[in-house]
Amino acid sequence: MLWIKMFHILAMTSWMAGIFYLPRIFVHYTEGREAGQDVERLKIMAKKLFGFMTVMAVFTLGLGLYLWLGYGFSGGWLHAKLTFVALLIGYHFWCRAYLQRMLLDELGKTGRYFRLFNELPLLIFIPILIFVVVKPF
Repeated sequence: MLWIKMFHILAMTSWMAGIFYLPRIFVHYTEGREAGQDVERLKIMAKKLFGFMTVMAVFTLGLGLYLWLGYGFSGGWLHAKLTFVALLIGYHFWCRAYLQRMLLDELGKTGRYFRLFNELPLLIFIPILIFVVVKPF
């Protein structure tokens, strides 16, 4: 079971790397377009990154489900963690919506907006870590 946990953590780390980096691509795309730069390469990067992070999200969730079935569903901390995991999944799909707009050159937000948008997953991820490590309830 420890190997499953290790792969779960590895997949989660990879997913989070994508979650943190994709909005930065949105920042560069938005600001590059405003400056009249060629931003086509950023579209390709964002699309490939989203594909990678989606695969890692599926592995994370699948391995997490396996761990849940193996260890059981007990403790209020786990319920709270899963609430924040659901928020992270929602953020993932929110990124997908922005990616689709970007691919159509219809990404209408500012670089500042995406810088702030980029902070949101950290606010979701910190409670997940607290619930997993500290298990406050």
